[in-house]
Amino acid sequence: MQTVRLNNGVEMPLLGFGVFQIPDAAECEQSVLEALRVGYRLIDTAAAYLNEEAVGRAIKKSGVPREELFITTKLWIQDAGFEPTKNAFEKSLRKLGQEYLDLYLIHQPFGDIYGSWRAMEDLYQAGRIKAIGVSNLLPDRLMDLIVHNQVVPAVNQIETHPFLQQVDTQQFLQQHGVQIESWGPFAQGRHDIFTNEVLLGIAAQHERTVSQVILRWLTQRGVVAIPKSVTPERIAENFQVFDFELSAADMTAIAALDTKASTVADFRDPAFVKWLGERKFEI
Repeated sequence: MQTVRLNNGVEMPLLGFGVFQIPDAAECEQSVLEALRVGYRLIDTAAAYLNEEAVGRAIKKSGVPREELFITTKLWIQDAGFEPTKNAFEKSLRKLGQEYLDLYLIHQPFGDIYGSWRAMEDLYQAGRIKAIGVSNLLPDRLMDLIVHNQVVPAVNQIETHPFLQQVDTQQFLQQHGVQIESWGPFAQGRHDIFTNEVLLGIAAQHERTVSQVILRWLTQRGVVAIPKSVTPERIAENFQVFDFELSAADMTAIAALDTKASTVADFRDPAFVKWLGERKFEI
């Protein structure tokens, strides 16, 4: 597995397995087990996904040595703040059945993220987390966090796919030593992404699927990707993306698909921010 080196020297797999929208415990556990069997070593979950326990059971059953794994989970808005973050971290750790995390992210850029970040800095400096980062922070908010804190986030996990390519944001992140990670690499299936003529044409040339082309496009750009599937065949298919390479012409053709607009969320829309803030979970 190819890796990227984070700003603190930690190696992170370039391709992982995500479990967003797999709330069914048995299905989640089986999917993670299959992903680990195939060879994935980065597993990405979140407190708000309500499946940390299932992920933890799969990790335990897999028999994969802990040092080979890269486990990520995330802090939800309702637990933002210094003490709540520390409590939420311990709860996630117990559910996952782990003694430490490889990466802990602030899931959404709202609430007391500065109190949360200070708590995460403490946990990081105590060796409880190998790296800390954020998710969904726009460049201005990220810069504010960097300027007013000690630890620069190692990762920013943001919506990144052929219709929202985040080229300028990736450049900004690289300039400040923050690794870009894609959520929603397949645009959550929107805009007929799997039947897009450009992507289908490139896939045909390489005798691959559209999913494989998208993941190869992301990883070839140095973007960490965490595709999700509950189908064993697709879990395996999504892992087979390092044995071919997209040409410069392929990359240029995909670049032309960029709309620079989200297909899912607008983090500057007050109505959306209000909706997120009111999302409470039995975590």
